[in-house]
Amino acid sequence: MRLETQRLRLRPWQETDAADLYEYAKDDRVGPVAGWPPHTSVEYSAEVIRTVFNHPEVYAVELKENGRAVGCVGILIGGNSHFEISEQEGEIAYWIGVPYWGKGLIPEAVREVMRHGFETLKLKALWCGYFADNTQSFVAQSKCGFRHHHTEENKYNAFLQDYRTEHISCITYAQWLTPADHP
Repeated sequence: MRLETQRLRLRPWQETDAADLYEYAKDDRVGPVAGWPPHTSVEYSAEVIRTVFNHPEVYAVELKENGRAVGCVGILIGGNSHFEISEQEGEIAYWIGVPYWGKGLIPEAVREVMRHGFETLKLKALWCGYFADNTQSFVAQSKCGFRHHHTEENKYNAFLQDYRTEHISCITYAQWLTPADHP
């Protein structure tokens, strides 16, 4: 599956993206705030592409202007989610490389994935989470119409083997249909 926005192509990850992935995922400002360790080599990034990113509905965020993969966005449906949700619901996860922070690319990508989730996959609700110190993720979710649902304190994160506070947001299909909820 491929999705497009004005500036982006959302497409399956390919092993040839490993160098681009490593370039952005090795930055310790990206992974740890999202709950995963910085990448340590191009080979490690290739392994992440083969395993973690090799799932339906997980997309490379590719810039149309140069074809480079600069981030990731995806929907983890039902039992694939980190949250306890039904098979008619999905969790949206995302990140983008530091040089592209503040350019509105993640809200652009998330909005397209939301459209796909609701219109094509017929999901009834979409969920998102962000760790307490990740204010940029909070801003992106707010721009896309997600509403705070609940907060989980001292949630164990196996990737970094630590405990965090995670804020969980949600948007239902009915809320998404209301234009004020998704600019």
